[in-house]
Amino acid sequence: MNIGRSDIVWNYLATFFKIASSALLLPLILNKMPAETVGIWTVFISITAFSYLLDFGFNPSFARNVTYVFSGVKKLQSNGFESNLSENEISYPLLKGLIIAMRWFYARLAVICLILLSTLGTFYIFTLLKKYNGSHSEVYISWTILCAITSYNLYTLYYDSLLEGRGLIKRLKQINVIGQICYLVCAAILIWMNFGLIAIVSAQLLSVLIIRFFSYRSFYDSEITKKLQVCKASPQKDILNSIFPNAVKMGLTSLGGFMVTKSSLIIGSFYLTLNDIASYGITVQLVSVVSGLGSIYILTFIPKIVDSRVKNNIDFIRLIYKRGIIFLLFTYFACGFMIIVTGPCILEILNSKTQLILSSLIALLLFSSLLETNVSMAGAILVTKNYVPFFRASMLSGLAIVLGLLLYFIFFEKNVLGMILIPFIVTLVYQGWKWPYEVLKDLKIIKKNKNG
Repeated sequence: MNIGRSDIVWNYLATFFKIASSALLLPLILNKMPAETVGIWTVFISITAFSYLLDFGFNPSFARNVTYVFSGVKKLQSNGFESNLSENEISYPLLKGLIIAMRWFYARLAVICLILLSTLGTFYIFTLLKKYNGSHSEVYISWTILCAITSYNLYTLYYDSLLEGRGLIKRLKQINVIGQICYLVCAAILIWMNFGLIAIVSAQLLSVLIIRFFSYRSFYDSEITKKLQVCKASPQKDILNSIFPNAVKMGLTSLGGFMVTKSSLIIGSFYLTLNDIASYGITVQLVSVVSGLGSIYILTFIPKIVDSRVKNNIDFIRLIYKRGIIFLLFTYFACGFMIIVTGPCILEILNSKTQLILSSLIALLLFSSLLETNVSMAGAILVTKNYVPFFRASMLSGLAIVLGLLLYFIFFEKNVLGMILIPFIVTLVYQGWKWPYEVLKDLKIIKKNKNG
C-alpha cells in the first residue's frame, strides 16, 4: 500500500475544498443574504452533520476492515486482526461479502435518515421559522432538497470506505476536489442570480452525484469487477457480527463528539437571536477549516497506519504521529493568526451583513478546537488497533456539555461565550489529555510506568 506526498497534497486540497467550500462562498453569501438567512444556513449545516451520526461509526470501521482485506486478512475479527498473512493475497469472497454487507446496512440507514429529517427535522425548522422574517417557502424548498441529498449521500457512503480502505487516497481526494469545484462554481452562479438557500442545496446535489459517479468507476476497475463476479461472497451475517462491536463504540464516540462540537450551535439557536447564531456559525466554519487542514497529515496515512499495525511496524506509526503533531500546531498558529487579524477587515471590505465574533472569543474558540482536534487525531491512531477505549468518555463528555450549556443559558447570560467555554472546560478536564497521553505510551514516545 503506497501512500506518499502526492496523497498528502491531494488530501490537503480535497479537505480544503470540502471544509472551506462554505468559507469560499462567504463573500457572495454575506453580500447577497441577510444575517437571518445566514443563520438558517448554519443550522442546515449542523443538522446535516447530525444526520451522519446515524452511520454510528460503521464508515471508518468498514474502511479499516477493507484495508485488512487488501492487506491479506482472510477472516475479520471483532477485536484485533490476523497477524500471519500470506503476502497480501486478497480474499475476494471476503471482499464481496463486505461490500454486500455495506450496501445492506446503508440502504436501511438512508431510509431511517429520510424519515427522521422529514419529521423531526422539519418540526425543528418550523420552530426556527417563527422568528424568521425572510421567505418561508424558500427555506422549506431548500430543506426538502437537503433531506433528499443527505439520504442519498448516506446510502452511497460505502464508496468512501472502499476507496480509502484500498489505499486509493489520491484518487478519492481527486474526485472530491472535482465535486467541490463543481459545487463552488454552480453555487456561486446561482447565489449571484439571487436564488438564496436554494442555490446552495442545488449545487450540493450536483456535487454529490458527480462524486459518487466517479467513485464507482474508480473502485470497480476491470480486475476487481471480474474477480468479484466469479467468487462466492462470505456470509454477510458473519461480517456484520465482526464489525458491529467496535462500530457501535465508534458510533457512541461520534455521538459524543457531535455533542462536543455541534451541540453549542443547536442549543444556542433556542436562546440567541439568529443574528448571533449567524456570527457564531460563520466563525465556527472558519475554525473548522483550520481543524480540517491541521489533521490532514495523519488522516492521509490512516490506511497505511492500519497496514503497519497488521505488520507490527510501530516505528513508522511513531514517525507519522510526530510529524502530524508538528503539522497540526503550525496550521493552527498560521491560520488562526490570519482569521483573528484579517478576518474582520475582509468582512468590512465585502460590506458583509454578518460579522465574526469578538477577537478574544475567536482565540478561545481556536484553542478549544486545537484541543478537540488533537484528541480526535489521538483517537484515530488508537482505533487502528481495532479497539475503541474512549467511547464511554466521549459520551459522558458530550452529555456533560449539553447539560452545561443548558444550565449556562438558564442561570447565566445568554451569549456566545458560554457556547465556547463549556465545551472547552469539559474537554480539558479529561479527554483533552487522556487519549494523547495513551498514544504517547502506545507508540513508546514516553515510557509506561510500572503499573501501566
